[in-house]
Amino acid sequence: MADREDNVYKAKLAEQAERYDEMVEAMKKVASLDLELTVEERNLLSVAYKNVIGARRASWRIISSIEQKEENKGADNRLEMIKSYRVQVETELKDICQDILDVLDKHLIPTASTGESKVFYYKMKGDYHRYLAEFATGNDRKEAAENSLVAYKAASDIAMTELPPTHPIRLGLALNFSVFYYEILNSPDRACRLAKAAFDDAIAELDTLSEESYKDSTLIMQLLRDNLTLWTSDMQHDGVRVNKRSRFKILKIKMFHKSFCIHKRMCSIYLLQCEMVFLFCFTAM
Repeated sequence: MADREDNVYKAKLAEQAERYDEMVEAMKKVASLDLELTVEERNLLSVAYKNVIGARRASWRIISSIEQKEENKGADNRLEMIKSYRVQVETELKDICQDILDVLDKHLIPTASTGESKVFYYKMKGDYHRYLAEFATGNDRKEAAENSLVAYKAASDIAMTELPPTHPIRLGLALNFSVFYYEILNSPDRACRLAKAAFDDAIAELDTLSEESYKDSTLIMQLLRDNLTLWTSDMQHDGVRVNKRSRFKILKIKMFHKSFCIHKRMCSIYLLQCEMVFLFCFTAM
């Protein structure tokens, strides 16, 4: 137990120092104990891997953009170096994804005993298979996409029965699952339906939210709404297309902190409802 506490503390220390590779190693040791993680431990593990993978994903996007520009210019003398560098980053991405997927399959999912933790881990599994699908090609991309879909569906099945619509983890799952449909499966219709259903279900019960989770839940709802704004704009015909930036500003709302009084909280619910009515009436034109 002392080792567990020491590794958790080391992970917190590494996070403050922004040494995320070491944060990952500390939390992997905690996960390997095959004990149910606390909410704090679960979040530390997620943050550690998110930062490690996030840096490589950003690098891959930048390098891929440079590669495309050089290809368009016909700069063959640099292309080989750029491609080699991209492959190096892709190898790092694969290693990180496989690492956390192994931890999930061998330690975390088998020991998860609550609906909340099961949804959290299956969502993570879907996320990291999705990250693999972002840069994979051919059969590798197809396999990663299928694995991601299976994991997201498993998480959704549990979330629908064991978590309320306003739960931040259920909302976060809907957010990421809808992004998967939009970006990986190229299915904007399904992405929008999923995101809107999650938003509407949460709106219907928003007044029952505890103060502790209100800020997290409404933040994710804002992200769902913002994605819907952009996606529905993309789906419009040229004759009724409008500028995304101006629509985004119109639909922006102020998110209320939990310290605000209850009448402002109810006002924010009303604003969210009005915005969604405006959005879907507008895009139906």
